Amino acid sequence: MEWLSNRGKNMPASPIRRLIPFADEAEKRGIKVYHLNIGQPDIHTPDAIYNAMQEYKEKVLAYGPSQGLLRLRKTISEYLSHYGIKMTPDEIFITTGGSEAIIFSLMAIADPGDEIIIPEPFYTNYNGFAAMASVKIIPIPTKVEQGFHLPPEDEIVKRISPRTRGILICTPNNPTGTIYTREEMEMIGKITREHNLFVLSDEVYREFVFDGRKHTSIMDIEGLEKQSAIMDSISKRFSACGARVGYIASHNRNFYESILKFGQARLCPPTLEQIGAEAGFKHINEFMDNMIGEYKKRRDIVYEEIQHIEGAFTEKPEGAFYTVVKLPIDDAETFVKWMLTDFNLNNKTTMVAPADGFYATEGKGKDEVRIAYVLKEEALKDAMRILREGLSVYRSRAS
Repeated sequence: MEWLSNRGKNMPASPIRRLIPFADEAEKRGIKVYHLNIGQPDIHTPDAIYNAMQEYKEKVLAYGPSQGLLRLRKTISEYLSHYGIKMTPDEIFITTGGSEAIIFSLMAIADPGDEIIIPEPFYTNYNGFAAMASVKIIPIPTKVEQGFHLPPEDEIVKRISPRTRGILICTPNNPTGTIYTREEMEMIGKITREHNLFVLSDEVYREFVFDGRKHTSIMDIEGLEKQSAIMDSISKRFSACGARVGYIASHNRNFYESILKFGQARLCPPTLEQIGAEAGFKHINEFMDNMIGEYKKRRDIVYEEIQHIEGAFTEKPEGAFYTVVKLPIDDAETFVKWMLTDFNLNNKTTMVAPADGFYATEGKGKDEVRIAYVLKEEALKDAMRILREGLSVYRSRAS
């Protein structure tokens, strides 16, 4: 008898992490690997977060409330109010990272076999979260040539079936850097209302918008008060990926009560990290502008370097700190592996993420990679130069 569930068999491997063994082997050979495959910022976590955790002097690190500490929920309520989003602390639920926020939300609105519509490419772990919840992803196609913006309304509507329970969106987007316009968000709202769906809005990169653009929250769209939820995380905003603190915000009480029961089953989110998160939100004005400016500078470097890669194409990222690039190759995964196993420049190489894992449609993204511009300026320039040289050598071998 085989002791493995179909859920376990069907759980996809992360395209961001699955090639890490090849990078590890390269580093064992003395090769420096520039990691542009994963959204791990190198910007220092703000001191205020560490200081708050160090100053926590309770004698017992006890269980906290399943919905999270009230002091943090109050602070997030105040933070959201600065964006015109009115949420009471009792409408905010603290999760163990943004990942748990997405898993809980999917399980709250969909039963096994139900469907969720998601524009693709999308954050690769949506595939994994959907597999864990036994939910089927129905992809909405977008194109690099159109900056990965949404297709016309009829292209979305025709993917709605009797099993469709909701739409999951991410703006600013991981992996594309696209920011949906107000008009696109209004279209999502119209579809949602007309077809009685629920919108799950991943707003992790809310602040990361460039060139005077504006982020539109799902909570800015009139008439969706009971049909939507924000999913968010402190990971990128505070450069605190290891803290594992996220949250869900929704006006829908039945939805909230459902995720609360999931939260009670896992007991509570981590207390010390919640204390740190509270400090992060309270001191956000002290560091956020500089952080956004740093990522804009890195965005400009990556985009300019891509213009020097023959046959490569991407639109200029509008937000977040990623871009998906179409390359003149047949199989991005083979190329990424080759960069780690067969190529180096002065004992250095670059690792990016094959983009096919950011799609649900079989065969899509085979000639695309995601680049996370999370390195300092000089390292980023070097990494992109090595990528360009490596691609040139790779293509000359194939010809």
